[in-house]
Amino acid sequence: MLDDLKANNRRWAERKVAADAGFFKRLVGQQAPEYLWIGCSDSRVPANEIIDLDPGEVFVHRNIANLTPPQDANYLSVLQFAVDVLKVKHILVVGHYGCGGIAAAVDGQRRGLIDHWLHPIREVCHEHQHELDAIPEERTRLDRLCELNVIRQVRNVTSDIIVQDAWARGQNLCVHGWVYSLGTGLVTDLNVTVGGREELARLEDEDRP
Repeated sequence: MLDDLKANNRRWAERKVAADAGFFKRLVGQQAPEYLWIGCSDSRVPANEIIDLDPGEVFVHRNIANLTPPQDANYLSVLQFAVDVLKVKHILVVGHYGCGGIAAAVDGQRRGLIDHWLHPIREVCHEHQHELDAIPEERTRLDRLCELNVIRQVRNVTSDIIVQDAWARGQNLCVHGWVYSLGTGLVTDLNVTVGGREELARLEDEDRP
């Protein structure tokens, strides 16, 4: 079963070795990425390919709609390992336009367990209802909600004690909010980067309706 995938794997490994004979030996030796990518599980949004980095260069956490809920032990474990052990320098919270999770959160349909997971997006939508209602076209409105969701998730990351403690001990760490376009392959920086506790007030203003 899955012979095509196994064949693809072998060809990929052969190409890597042909281009760099020591590539896999270095990967075995250490993991030292400078980036943590927190993105959506969508199959069209592969972290390494979008930013053109090899395996070993970016630590990745993905879930539906790129959420960073403070009660999610999976996300928190990844965050702590990335910050405390790997000492990443940049955390990239990356949403994407056309996100199915964003649309599902606010379309009024009930799907089961996923509705609980997407609840934080409905909260963001409610808090920014006036701004969103002023956007007549649905796709544009959902794209803006995608951006607002990224800003909220950046705020969650920067407010977490793991990140706060890293800054308190002088660790060089910045948190960024990006949105990826499926239609162009390009990322847009939302300019909500936070590199220390003193910058949180500005982010809170960005996240306020």
